[in-house]
Amino acid sequence: MDKDRLFAEKRDLIQNFDFGKNTANVFDDMLDRSVPFYEEIQRMTGDLCADFAVPGTNIYDLGCSTCNTFFAIEKNIPADCTCVGLDSSPEMIEKAREKLAARKFSRPFQLERSDLNQGVTITNASVVILTLTLQFVRPLFRQKVIESIVSGLNPDGCLILVEKVLTENSTINRLFIKHYYEMKKRNGYTEMEIAQKREALENILIPYHYDENRRLLLDHGFRACDIFFRWYNFCGIVAIK
Repeated sequence: MDKDRLFAEKRDLIQNFDFGKNTANVFDDMLDRSVPFYEEIQRMTGDLCADFAVPGTNIYDLGCSTCNTFFAIEKNIPADCTCVGLDSSPEMIEKAREKLAARKFSRPFQLERSDLNQGVTITNASVVILTLTLQFVRPLFRQKVIESIVSGLNPDGCLILVEKVLTENSTINRLFIKHYYEMKKRNGYTEMEIAQKREALENILIPYHYDENRRLLLDHGFRACDIFFRWYNFCGIVAIK
């Protein structure tokens, strides 16, 4: 696993964060060091997939990046479920194919390049996973994405949504973000790396409040949802059609 040093050197101009080749090469390390309890979130995702995955159906991972989630759910889903990974980055898709082949992934799978801002088609799904992906979809298109997911989910299917979230209170929000950056420092990132990445993400990662995400789900086709994970400004939600 290559170490994430994308923002280790001082930049005169901070461009928008992208998911191209340089990011794909270090993305697994970035996730491990930047997402609190990432391994546990993946394990819990596997648990929930075991609860909802139905034989002969599709399991979608929207924004699949390098397909870590496929490996987290592999042993939890029926052998004839097909894992469908969608990502807008061809470099991420390429890295995912390499990993799936090298580790001999045991379930049927499909990988497709797809930009959720342009819409998505879901068919015969018992589970759809959005791990730190919806926050990168432009707010104007998020309702359409959720409606497409609901349309393609089978009855009693579920959505597993993990997002950064805001709080209603500005003081609490600042504290949560402060503690998040402290975690990143403990994991080896410098203040300069944290600051430069924050600036790079500023215009493309737009978090909602938890209540906004909840209303988005309940108002557009899900009958129930609740939190299965919470750590400061990170939240995992499971929603049932």
